[in-house]
Amino acid sequence: TTGDTGPAAMRAVSEVRTQERKYMRILVHYPLGQISAFQRRQLTTIKTGNARVAAFEGTGDDMDVPIKRLLLSNDRTTNRICGINSYNIGRPIMQVVHFVWTYLQIAKCLEIVPGDKSAPIDIVIPTGAMGNMIGGYIAKLMGVPIKFLCAGVNANDITHRAFASGEFHKSDAMTRTLSEAINIQVPYNFERLLFYLTGSDYELVNQWMTTMDETSKLTLDSTWLLKLQAEFRSARIDDEEMCATMRKIKDRFAYMIDPHTSVAFAAASRLGYDLGDGKGDKNPVAVMATASPCKFEETVTVAIGEKAWYEYYESEVSEDAKRILSCEEVPPMIYHRTEGLSLEETQNEWEKIARTIIEEELC
Repeated sequence: TTGDTGPAAMRAVSEVRTQERKYMRILVHYPLGQISAFQRRQLTTIKTGNARVAAFEGTGDDMDVPIKRLLLSNDRTTNRICGINSYNIGRPIMQVVHFVWTYLQIAKCLEIVPGDKSAPIDIVIPTGAMGNMIGGYIAKLMGVPIKFLCAGVNANDITHRAFASGEFHKSDAMTRTLSEAINIQVPYNFERLLFYLTGSDYELVNQWMTTMDETSKLTLDSTWLLKLQAEFRSARIDDEEMCATMRKIKDRFAYMIDPHTSVAFAAASRLGYDLGDGKGDKNPVAVMATASPCKFEETVTVAIGEKAWYEYYESEVSEDAKRILSCEEVPPMIYHRTEGLSLEETQNEWEKIARTIIEEELC
């Protein structure tokens, strides 16, 4: 997890009835020092025997390969292991509901006949691993009148580069930003997007992703780039613009948004949408929000100042959220990165540790 899915999954599993906890257990990994203090506490203050937490010394992408190998090698007749993040198709399928509901609310507000293909909407999404983007694309393929799905990304802009030029090229290093949950170098759901874009041409997509795995670069030709651009748009937002947008939304609408939602709002503005009436050149637009700003004290304080944060905390943060900040933490297990080892060698070591936890403690 890069901050949101993990705590939600931990909470759900921890609330399973005591006598049934042996049937449902969870191991959550997060990048050490790269989620907010509140998100960390959401993980480390849960004290049930069926929930474990591990922090790894790397970026948000670095555990993807070990987890993928764990899932692919899983004997489902005995261990029955599954992943909870958006590499599990169940996650974006559930998020389809958000897009259907959003469309229906806009249709009601603007008196659009539901399903009218001549009056589509556009949607802007804070984008990291692209799970929510896939949920929107599935909704569109199911018939929801959506014209453009737009990605708002931070300095880790591989999605923007793919949409703008067809260059799905992994950058040399992850850039730390104030919108940490979308600090993703290689969004694994891009493979799923290509699968749907090509009409389920798994052989072509497999060829593309093999190239990506071997070279860390995939370049779409002009034909496929035009198909991609017919349905997707994007904008890259830096920290300064993200903070300015957070202040703008607060001042203009008396509404506090979190850093990642602010990236999407800024992207909407960059793409030409008027945030006053919700319309762009033609289509109404919706911005998908990701989380409560109460989880990002450090970043929100940078954006609006300590006094404004204090006022927000006192007046709008729920008592349940405040209670998390006062709970005692259980230190997570740490997956260290040994000096001198390559990333691949480190991932092999982390995979061994995770397998041990699963086999000896969770199963």
